[in-house]
Amino acid sequence: MATPAEPATIDVDQLLAEADALAAAGKPLEALDLLAPVAPDCKVAAFERRLAQLRHAAFAHLHEDGFPEWPVPIEGVDRDAPATLPRVAPGELTADAVRRGILSHGAVMVPGLFTGYAEQFITGIEEALASVKKGVAGRDKDDPWFSILPLTPEEGESLGRYWVLAAGGMLACDSPRLLQQLFEAYAAVGLRDVIAGYLGERPVLSAAKATLRRVPLKSGTDWHQDGAFLGSGIRALNIWIALSDCGVDSPGMDLVPKRFDEVCETGTGGAIFDWAVGPETVQRVAGDATPVRPHFKAGDALLFDDLYLHRTAIEPTMTKPRYAIESWFFASSCYPSGQVPLVW
Repeated sequence: MATPAEPATIDVDQLLAEADALAAAGKPLEALDLLAPVAPDCKVAAFERRLAQLRHAAFAHLHEDGFPEWPVPIEGVDRDAPATLPRVAPGELTADAVRRGILSHGAVMVPGLFTGYAEQFITGIEEALASVKKGVAGRDKDDPWFSILPLTPEEGESLGRYWVLAAGGMLACDSPRLLQQLFEAYAAVGLRDVIAGYLGERPVLSAAKATLRRVPLKSGTDWHQDGAFLGSGIRALNIWIALSDCGVDSPGMDLVPKRFDEVCETGTGGAIFDWAVGPETVQRVAGDATPVRPHFKAGDALLFDDLYLHRTAIEPTMTKPRYAIESWFFASSCYPSGQVPLVW
């Protein structure tokens, strides 16, 4: 990773003034494109906060044409092959490799994709959660680790911030530094090109579904497809990254290694929640695709869409929390309602 330049080498006030002028003129997308290239060399709280705000404001001005059909057809899709979790080496990760794996088996695992960044993000998550605790008594407004993204009351309520915090995590949109580090790390490992190529458009991150997780050992769990509450007609790709080893002595993921073309029946078959797929239903729809529980190593990535059937894997014998990042990207032309957008 490149060593960031000292903030003093960048005229932050001048850059922010130019960005504010563009935003005031109804050009927040241009303001975002002005600041984003400088961000890796400018670790200043005010700059990072403004950049996060512009990512949200820019969405209304983003107009792109997507693929003419979805899912995008691709050669080499064999849905009759034995159920498995496809693996792709980081150096072979492309939009087509992801598309082929998802259309064949529902997901693609990329071992070691994020290995060089796992410790950095664990440290950042701890910093951010510590800042959240300090915030109860009144936090420093210049703290880059925790600064709530300003939204309308309706948008803020849709994020479920307190539910996420109660579950041991926090939303990336409320940590300007971690949000920026996330985009930088994803670009460094090639994910920007992969996501853009898969969606066919400039990627848009959902603020409600970009979560930095420290999963406790007493979390509730149930099988689900995210499409059950995201709605139909969307184009999505989730990047799930294990920051610590998981699946044995810390919570992992249970997966059905099979492609589904629609949302399965929910709220029945022993389901805990009305949006969940009950275990009896899972057994029926999985068929020969026996659920698997991979042993993820720190830095391993799992890429899947809104129809993948999965759940958090927790057992009474597990003794360690799991650190992970979940980030859902969408095509702007088919962006789901109720999701607060952040333009990459």
